[in-house]
Amino acid sequence: MTETERNPESTLATTGALPDPIPTTPPRNKWRDVWDQFKTHRGALVGGIVFCSLVLLVLVGPYFWPFDPTYIDIRARNQGPSLAHPFGTDQLGRDTLARMMAGGRVSVAVGITAMLLALGLGSFIGVMAGYFRKLDGPLMRLTDLFLALPLLPLLLVMMLLFRDPLNSRFGPETGIFILIVVSIGMTSWMPTARIVRGDVLAIKEREFILAARSIGTSSTMMIMRHILPNVLSPIMVSATLGIANAIITESALSFLGLGFPPDFPTWGRLLFDATDYLQQYPERVIWPGMAISLTVLSVNYLGDGLRDALDPRIRGR
Repeated sequence: MTETERNPESTLATTGALPDPIPTTPPRNKWRDVWDQFKTHRGALVGGIVFCSLVLLVLVGPYFWPFDPTYIDIRARNQGPSLAHPFGTDQLGRDTLARMMAGGRVSVAVGITAMLLALGLGSFIGVMAGYFRKLDGPLMRLTDLFLALPLLPLLLVMMLLFRDPLNSRFGPETGIFILIVVSIGMTSWMPTARIVRGDVLAIKEREFILAARSIGTSSTMMIMRHILPNVLSPIMVSATLGIANAIITESALSFLGLGFPPDFPTWGRLLFDATDYLQQYPERVIWPGMAISLTVLSVNYLGDGLRDALDPRIRGR
């Protein structure tokens, strides 16, 4: 240590100024590091902007657009794109843009809700299987069983079996929404469970977990305070990819005529309705197809960027 560092008062007396402060390194912030890494992924930035713009459009757009998606105007049916109807009208004279925004609400709501259900179920099974050795075998065999089932036929069977009871209890719109969300969520949790299980198996052998176990930390506290925060990265990545998967699955069910009723527009239902007029009015297929493709592509790029940003090995490279 120099004389100035040992006695700053003597420096003040001789020079009339305080010595320069010793430079200190600011503490690193995890989320700042995540954002710095995320910004370097241009595809993820563009995907996040596109996805947020689409969500904002379908949530706020119907309040500012003058046309009702269910209003029928026979005199304006089968019109092409114009200033009054930028996306044209359908065979009943309903504004296609209004139906696109209304259908986007339903598709995005189904995607997010089904993703949350699949994420919660998959994360729970993955943590239980990875942390408790006795549960690992049975839970993974259950996961293998669900992975072996054909997804689309299973969804079709569930729709045919439970549609009428749920519709009679909750109404046609709410009942079919619950059925689609539960069906997609119950058949898409397996990849999340496998990813979370693998991370838990690696994390529970780390030194801080062994130290917490040595001082008598309970299993519940260990999972909530030490395990779950360290598997948050793969869970968030699975969440973004789960939204895209749920939207595609709902669109497939609606396209097959097993989704929402005809007067309840979704992007998949708009595709189904447009198949009869594909040659005369091909733009009716283009608009919902572009909406589904843009949403899924933007969410996939967003998930890819989050995976790179949340992986500490990539951040430190």
